[in-house]
Parts: sequence; C-alpha cells; structure tokens
Amino acid sequence: MGAYVLRRLLLMIPTLFGIMAVSFIVIQFAPGGPVEQVIAQLSGQDGGTLERIGGGGGGDGGGQDLGGGDSQYRGAQGLDPQFIAQLEKQFGFDKPPLERFFSMLWDYARFDFGESYFRDITVIDLILEKMPVSISLGIWITLISYLISIPLGIRKAVKDGSAFDIWTSGIVIIGYAIPGFLFAILLMVLFAGGSFFDWFPLRGLTSENFSELSWPEKIVDYFWHLTLPLISLALSAFATTTLLTKNSFLEEIRKQYVVTARAKGLTQRQVLYGHVFRNAMLIIIAGFPAAFISAFFTGSLLIENIFSLDGLGLLGFRSILDRDYAVVFATLYIFSLLGLVVSLISDLIYTWIDPRIDFDRRDV
Repeated sequence: MGAYVLRRLLLMIPTLFGIMAVSFIVIQFAPGGPVEQVIAQLSGQDGGTLERIGGGGGGDGGGQDLGGGDSQYRGAQGLDPQFIAQLEKQFGFDKPPLERFFSMLWDYARFDFGESYFRDITVIDLILEKMPVSISLGIWITLISYLISIPLGIRKAVKDGSAFDIWTSGIVIIGYAIPGFLFAILLMVLFAGGSFFDWFPLRGLTSENFSELSWPEKIVDYFWHLTLPLISLALSAFATTTLLTKNSFLEEIRKQYVVTARAKGLTQRQVLYGHVFRNAMLIIIAGFPAAFISAFFTGSLLIENIFSLDGLGLLGFRSILDRDYAVVFATLYIFSLLGLVVSLISDLIYTWIDPRIDFDRRDV
C-alpha cells in the first residue's frame, strides 16, 4: 500500500500541471482581462478608481493623455502609455506568458498565492475569510445526504417492488428533477418573509448579534440560518445517493454468495451488514470525493447567491467575472489539489471496508 500511495502522490504533480496549463492557455485567449477591466472602469472618468488601482496614474492630468496613443487594449485610446505599462506591471502582464506560468507554479508549490488584483487582501486570507460558509454547506450537506440516503437506499433494495419502494422512488425522482435554486426560491417565498411565513432569515450565516449570544443560542442561530440552504442543496444530493445505494445493494443481493449465506441460516441483518454492505458500499465511497467537492464548491454557487452566503463558490464566480485571475487560479489549484487528496483518501477507505482490495497489485 505504501508504494501505491507514493505513486499516487507523484501522479498528482503532472495532473496539477496539466490542469493549470490548460486553464492558463484558455485564459490567454479570454477577452476582457484585468487590464481591460480597469480601462473599462476608467471610461466613466472615475478618478477615485484611477488613483486606487493605478497608483495615481503614470502622467500629468491623472493619467490621461489627450494626445492619444496606440494600445493593444480596447478602450485604451487617450490613456497615457506609461499608465498602461504600469497596469501591466501591476498585474504581471509585463512578462512573457511562459515566464508568468512557471513563476505562478513555483509560487503555488510554496503555497504563495499572492494578492487579489482588485481587493486589498492576500488571496489566502480572502479564501480563509470565505471558508466557513463553504465548509458549513459542504460538510453538513454531505453528512445529511449520506445519513439519510444510505439507510433509505438499503430499505428500498430490501423492499424492491413494494408499495414503499414505489412511492419513495416517486418522491426521490421528483426531488431530483426539481432544480435546487428554484426550490430555494420557493422556500424563501414560503418561509423567509415572502408572501406567507417569516420563520427563517433571508441572508447570512449568522445574525448580526451573534457575538453577543450564549453558546447554546449561537448553535441555534447557526442552524437557523442554515436550514433553508441545506434543504435546497439536499434535494438533488438526497435523490442521487439514495438511488445509487439501492441499485448497488440490489446488484449484490442477487449474487450467488448471498444465496449461499441465506442457505446457511444467516438472518437478513447478518446477510446485509455482514456480507453485502462492504461490497455494495464501494461504489458509494467511489462517488464521495466528487460529491464532497461539488457540495463544497461548485454545487453551492447558486444557493450561496440566493441566500447571500459569501462563500468560496460565490467568490470564484465573481472573480471570473471581474477577471481577478490571482483568485481564479488559486482557487482552481487548491480545489484540484483537494480533489486529488480526497480521491486518494477514498481509495484508502476502500481497503478499510474490504481488505481483499490490494492496490499494490494494480496499475495507478
């Protein structure tokens, strides 16, 4: 197992390199980079923005050159070329693309992510600032989904074809078909001060007076704010995991070793949890990394936006719109690395559930 873990760790290096290289190449052809973003803001004659971003400009008249000048950037006509050069240097675009790419990789290997282009804060501090929201959503939705879906999926497999299986399948399929963000809007209308009840808060992870509350009150306030977002996220995750569990157990229940176990006089519980469980759960565990990363980042994007939860999903989305590439590449690198590590951990859990699996005998 030690050799397998070492191979997987070494394989992470070219994998991360490939992800970052492809993303970097795509970004090079994407219109409207950070320099263009600043120029677009300056087109409104925003002197305050000019001074904040450009450091006071690069020439007389606040950086404006009424004589005009040629530039590769759209809308840069009339701006001092020295100011444009200063912007390029500030964002690192004064260097060749290949040099910028390898410099970025060297910094990321040391977990030095630099500063945000448009926020006066380091990228790592910005990520840590948004982390509590994403951790809350990711951990709780994964925990709720697995704690409910696995027992329900097992029950549906045992009762396959019964009335219980049919009506629960109907509920699960309907839940899967309803987009989470639409259900979130419905919950807001019904229970968050819309046209009906005002039972839950509309925005934020905690109340404004959170620091003044006692520990029991803080716990209640925390889950009070999370109730509607978690219900919205759980809808599709609940359906997927339930059906996956049911189908996995059904496939194992129909195998010959289960018939043999029952012929030996083992009870239903002994057959399910002593023989079927560890085989059927392998596919569930295989889907855990993707489910966790999805809930932790991309899956919560719309929910964070609807409920005004300022987490990593919303941060990444806004950074893409603002062309804040320092934040975009840092979050991409961190979550790619996190996904690879979680995938390795899931393989290690395989061997814990079923010791018969030996990864040392297979290729990576």
